[in-house]
Amino acid sequence: MQIRLAEIRDIDQLIQMRWDFTLEDFEINTFKRNDYQSFVVECRQFLESAISSNNWFIWVAEEEEKIVSHIYLELIHKVPRPGRITHPFVYMTNVYTIKEARNRGIGSKLITTINEWVKKEKYEFIIVWPSEESISYYQKNGYIQCKEPMEFFPELI
Repeated sequence: MQIRLAEIRDIDQLIQMRWDFTLEDFEINTFKRNDYQSFVVECRQFLESAISSNNWFIWVAEEEEKIVSHIYLELIHKVPRPGRITHPFVYMTNVYTIKEARNRGIGSKLITTINEWVKKEKYEFIIVWPSEESISYYQKNGYIQCKEPMEFFPELI
């Protein structure tokens, strides 16, 4: 198994994994299966931009040229504060391992690599909003649960 940052050549696999993840994650789909082609266009644009940027880092675990797990990270830059050097923090999202590769420690190896990378790069912290089912995964990998942030939804007003 190889753990590495995603490259442009990975985009087709990443698009399919995002689609599969969404189908698996939502019992009631808010989209139609025939929405796939428009999704591909939007997702490809996002991934091309993300992979070539310095703000998104998509880590993948690959076995025999097939991506079996991935974690997306976005750097969030903070407003500088007098008296200290301000480092970005990391927003973690789209954490997914294909069904056939689960419960083999691949996700934990991937997140361990990311945790070490975050320390090396001196990012302040990682924030992730876990599903109820994934809380134990994050806890066993050194994450602590914090109070929920506040949210604002403009469409509700």
